[in-house]
Amino acid sequence: MVIADLHIHSLYSRATSKEMEINKLVEYAKYKGIKLLGTGDFTHPEWLKLLKKELKEIGEIGLCEKEGIYFILQTEVSNIYQQDGKLRRIHNLIYTSSFEKVEKINNFLSKYGDLTSDGRPILNLSSYDLVGFLKEIDPDCFVVPAHIWTPHFSLFGSVAGFDSIEECFLDLTNEIFALETGLSSDPKMNWRLSSLDRFSLISNSDAHSPQKIGREANVFELEKISYYEIKEILKNKDKKKFLFTIEFFPEEGKYHYDGHRNCNIRLSPKESIMNNDLCPVCGKKVTVGVLHRVELLADREEGYVPEGAIPFKNLIPLDEIIAEVLNVGKESVAVKNLYYEMVKKIAPEFEILLNVPIEEVKKNYPRIGEGIERMRKGEVKILPGYDGLFGEIKIFDKKEEKKEGQKTLF
Repeated sequence: MVIADLHIHSLYSRATSKEMEINKLVEYAKYKGIKLLGTGDFTHPEWLKLLKKELKEIGEIGLCEKEGIYFILQTEVSNIYQQDGKLRRIHNLIYTSSFEKVEKINNFLSKYGDLTSDGRPILNLSSYDLVGFLKEIDPDCFVVPAHIWTPHFSLFGSVAGFDSIEECFLDLTNEIFALETGLSSDPKMNWRLSSLDRFSLISNSDAHSPQKIGREANVFELEKISYYEIKEILKNKDKKKFLFTIEFFPEEGKYHYDGHRNCNIRLSPKESIMNNDLCPVCGKKVTVGVLHRVELLADREEGYVPEGAIPFKNLIPLDEIIAEVLNVGKESVAVKNLYYEMVKKIAPEFEILLNVPIEEVKKNYPRIGEGIERMRKGEVKILPGYDGLFGEIKIFDKKEEKKEGQKTLF
């Protein structure tokens, strides 16, 4: 079983941690049990230098490696352009299989934007032309529309997106075979659109700090790990080898509901529609979230499962469970120390969350074990995210959140 997070960023992207460097990524991949990571940001010259210096390129498999962790050459670009009389802002992921091909891709993209300005560069280039030109430069590369429902920067975004994939990619739509669902949606929401049935739905962390890698991920069964195998699995939507995706509870994503954060207004799609998508406080249009957008474009009822759908599992990161049990912030030293202790004593994070028998966890960490058990059963309480604010997820009721004594915790 190979856990793969195929979309991250580096320290050269805006609003990212300075710890997003290769050694830290390797360290946290081991803590979490991730075998394959995106490199992030191969378009940035300084990050590309570091990738070449610190990673071992393995040509026959089209991947790089360090200390047993594999890396797929990956970047995210922001395509901003006019189409059909409207400003479009679409984020796309690009994957390729060698540093030589990265250089060719970067030489081409540098004509349309400043690659030194950000790890996720802005390009004055349509998504259609991006795909067309890349296929000429590197037939092995592939493009995946990123976090396809995010309001401001995505394929189906309510602010600057399209209503269909065909509108965006026109006669090159067949070159697209995978879509990234994003943190604010999960596969079951996407299953409501019959037009998405042929696509592999992938989930990735879009991490801006090492602790966040793997918050969403993909689980494969691979005989031999390689770029070409991953590409074929996604292209063919191979259920035997693409086992499932690991998902946030989508309500925790920061664009799940509609709302106005400046006015502290959170609205369900139904509430928003009843108010003509206007904020009841300031009267301006609210940011229409993912759930609302899915509802507008869906041609199926909620709960429909298409034939050939890849399963998924909703998880809460281990540090969030620990933080709730300790009743402290997840960035606290106490949470970090206990997290390190558990992954070293028991197993990597994903093994603990998915597979380790609950009684084995409860033996030393009874309250945390109970939290993991409830998470596996889906017994969680969520206040949905909206307009750029993450949702809040809780496992225990407030009456259960009283300060626990040392014996109860451990």
